[in-house]
Amino acid sequence: MTQFVQQLVNGLSLGAIYALVALGYTMVYGTLQFINFAHSEVFMAGAFAAMVVAIHAGVAENPTWGGVALVAVAAMVFSMVLAVVIERVAYRPMRKSSRLNVLITAIGVSIFLQNVALVGFGTVLPFPEIVPRTGWEIGGVRVSLNNVLILGVTLVLMVGLTYVVERTKIGLAMRAVSHSRDTAALMGIPVDRVIVATFAVGSLLAGAAAFLFCIENPRVDPAMGANIGLKAFVAAVVGGIGSIPGAVVGAIVLGLAETLVSGYFTSTWRDAIAFLLLIVVLLYKPSGLFGRHQVEKV
Repeated sequence: MTQFVQQLVNGLSLGAIYALVALGYTMVYGTLQFINFAHSEVFMAGAFAAMVVAIHAGVAENPTWGGVALVAVAAMVFSMVLAVVIERVAYRPMRKSSRLNVLITAIGVSIFLQNVALVGFGTVLPFPEIVPRTGWEIGGVRVSLNNVLILGVTLVLMVGLTYVVERTKIGLAMRAVSHSRDTAALMGIPVDRVIVATFAVGSLLAGAAAFLFCIENPRVDPAMGANIGLKAFVAAVVGGIGSIPGAVVGAIVLGLAETLVSGYFTSTWRDAIAFLLLIVVLLYKPSGLFGRHQVEKV
């Protein structure tokens, strides 16, 4: 029983990181109806930004909670700015092109960013330990400070995102654009600004995920976004692509599945379980757990 609870704690922490990245995929898809495959590299860029700030701001040598907050904010802001630039330079000119062209553009941006990071930083680099490796043992279950930070920060960001989407004008505009861009434009909604805001919010969450991932797994490398991004995309599809609650639930389910398989069977199956889960969901509920079946008129 103790091992099961321990795996639940680990799975929730992993699922929380997946959820923050998955939300970026699902928000962009809900607005533009395409998969932003460069989102995984936005996550990677946030991790490198956090590392650079931690080292050059002296946080690595003298960690303080203020310094930790600075590193987290740097990762989030850099990811946000990068995503807005990508949208303006790469995606906006392709807005009226076919989905295939936009998809190829997204893959090209992803490969470009990976190579920029490879040239600029090389391969794997250690992330400085800025959060102490301490924790508590409750009934034989180890709960680390990192677990508490990951779950706490994720919960705060989820509440903030829910408030923005449900209670603010920009959130109302996002929902309107998601329903119909043309109708929203006719109603006077600045569609381009709403799309930029969608990219900004989604990438802000990816930057937070990058910071949380790095304090738990202290290393960065140019290819780190590929695996996390793919898992987060699977989580978004499992939950129902375009559904914010679905992305969160899908990510938690995936995180729990991975840790339970690793704990009770073998860690070599943890990647396979993600795609097995995806196949099962698509077979029995193609729209995802929270997705809605849509009939296309022709």
